[in-house]
Amino acid sequence: MINKKLLFKKRPVGLPDEDTWELIDEKLPDLVDGQILIEQEYISLDPAMRGWMNEARSYIKPVEIGDVMRAGSVGKVIKKSGESKFNVGDYVSGWGGVQTHSISNGENLHKIDPEKSSLSSYLGVLGMPGMTAYFGILEEAKVKEGDTVLISGAAGAVGSIVGQIAKIKGCNVVGIAGGEKKCTFIKDDLGFDDAIDYKNGNVIKEIKSKCPKGIDVYFDNVGGEILDAALIFLRRNARIVLCGAISQYNNKDSIKGPKNYLSLLVNRASIKGMVVFDYAPKYEKAIDQISGWIQEGKILINEDIYEGIDNFRSVFLKLFNGKKMGKLILKVKT
Repeated sequence: MINKKLLFKKRPVGLPDEDTWELIDEKLPDLVDGQILIEQEYISLDPAMRGWMNEARSYIKPVEIGDVMRAGSVGKVIKKSGESKFNVGDYVSGWGGVQTHSISNGENLHKIDPEKSSLSSYLGVLGMPGMTAYFGILEEAKVKEGDTVLISGAAGAVGSIVGQIAKIKGCNVVGIAGGEKKCTFIKDDLGFDDAIDYKNGNVIKEIKSKCPKGIDVYFDNVGGEILDAALIFLRRNARIVLCGAISQYNNKDSIKGPKNYLSLLVNRASIKGMVVFDYAPKYEKAIDQISGWIQEGKILINEDIYEGIDNFRSVFLKLFNGKKMGKLILKVKT
């Protein structure tokens, strides 16, 4: 059996170019005792993958040159050798990487239920983005009824779920997104109270207009100038959750930090980074809660799915060029 896999060949500077990866065909080895073979069906594409390519100290080791490109995935167990907690026919989620098949001893794999939700949703609303949104807004931001919540990257995989959970909790929710289509979507389909189009307006003026009493919670997915603008409008005891900084990931120069940080002091506010892996022991609780909200019609699944492992790079770049909405997913087979 042949495995098609994407090898990480060169650390990029700025946006990854054609030479960053190499797609090869390789014969799968025989399984050893305790291993399972997974036929991958969907691969997750996330902004964090760009950071994993850098040889720098972070919350997780960088992808090594020559390794299969790291990525979350879901697939079906099609073969096993010896004893395993997984059986042939089981569907699992884990870190299978960008390849058509993966071999595992079962560590860090989770059995998923395709009857409960679609397979792809276990990479989105019931996967890492959903967990990030759930714990970020509920446990890091400690959101409460009546809070004004501002979210950047609001039409993205994490931001769209953050806003919906905040609405469930009785908050006034304003999202920042790029373009009229995305702003209309987060208001009309996701139920946000208002939207700010950062591509076609002055963000500072728009925040002042649409958050007239200030911001209690700012959930940041983009960093840069938008983070700096949000700092101006913090209320007393405001909470900022640093989830990501997609505007900075492909910088060829130094990262742009906030100038308005003294607002934290004046307003007795807090700013805290979060990494979703810290909440791994609580994932099942979050999945059950989010699944219930989906069934009740309180959370909309928002996915952008493309096909073919050969198209990985062009699809991956949609994370950074604004040409996607919601959770970006690659279907392995066309």
